[in-house]
Amino acid sequence: MATPDAGALSEEQRQRLADFKIRARVSNETYLRERREIQLLLSGFIREVLLRRPENIREFAAAHFTNPAVAQSIREKMGAPAVPREREGPQHRDTPLT
Repeated sequence: MATPDAGALSEEQRQRLADFKIRARVSNETYLRERREIQLLLSGFIREVLLRRPENIREFAAAHFTNPAVAQSIREKMGAPAVPREREGPQHRDTPLT
């Protein structure tokens, strides 16, 4: 990986960029920690990966995160009303269910 051009930014700009990165990271972490649905989504995915041990993790992840049953499961755990089946979209075969 190439090293950044040290002369491209002034010292003040580098410091402001570093401060911005820190604030952005803290903000992102706070957002993720405050959202129960994200915790449910990720813990469900990790559980399915550990149980099923898919050979192709990318395909498995794509199928998992686009599976309407996953979204429905999270809605139910969050106490949200169910979405009628006809609005869920197509069902995916051979996809993980949480």
